[in-house]
Amino acid sequence: MSTHAARLVAPDGCRGLPTPPQRRIRNGAAMPTGPSPHSANGHLDSRRFRQVLGRFATGVVAITAVDPVNGLPCGLAANSFTSVSLDPPLVAFCVAYTSTSWPKVRGAKVITVNVLAEHQQAVCSQMATKGGDKFAGLEWTGSPGGNPVLEGALAWIDCAIEAEHPAGDHMIVVARVLQLDTHSEGGPLLFFRGGYGGFVERL
Repeated sequence: MSTHAARLVAPDGCRGLPTPPQRRIRNGAAMPTGPSPHSANGHLDSRRFRQVLGRFATGVVAITAVDPVNGLPCGLAANSFTSVSLDPPLVAFCVAYTSTSWPKVRGAKVITVNVLAEHQQAVCSQMATKGGDKFAGLEWTGSPGGNPVLEGALAWIDCAIEAEHPAGDHMIVVARVLQLDTHSEGGPLLFFRGGYGGFVERL
């Protein structure tokens, strides 16, 4: 019987992160000898923040909708998606305040979360770009809510926005699940240490 092993396959061309700072021992405790994770003004260094939090692997989703203004498909990519509650059925994701796509998506009565598969890195990159036709060359069908379900996505989830909570430079969006289903088979697209990858099957 085969199982999926949690070893991330690094994509070609992905640059590695700098080597972690060496550590020395003082009074029995390991002390970092590299640069301080704090900036001169005492705030946490943003680069260090991304490096450390980047060690938490996440799945990647494409959030799609139909712009109620022009009737065209719109969407964005996110790696902050999570389930929140079973009763009522709630999910959540984070969107940057600087996103130019979110105002179009949030205007729809129903939005759709597409769980991306490991072979959909190009789709993710396309959905993450600013401006242009994000759906150019992509195949998709309509969800029950009328939004794009991307060909090859592992699953889709139709949702209605329940609440938005300001959180620093992002907005936490909580959405109520209306309908959902699996769509295609395969492994998930993962984001880890600034790069994309997937699971390898271990026999």
